[in-house]
Amino acid sequence: MEKRRVVVTGMGTVNPLAHDVANTWEAVKAGKSGIDNITLFDASEFAAQIAGEVKNFDP
Repeated sequence: MEKRRVVVTGMGTVNPLAHDVANTWEAVKAGKSGIDNITLFDASEFAAQIAGEVKNFDP
């Protein structure tokens, strides 16, 4: 198998814990979960009422 070189030039993330890599990593280390009750829409008619919502994100 041919070895191929990979270069990581940057990292980014938007997820339920945080909107950047540093704060996401701190939340993971602290054992935090991004799963909570759904608040961005009325989910009362759905079987699942919890999700990993990305809140306060404006791309």
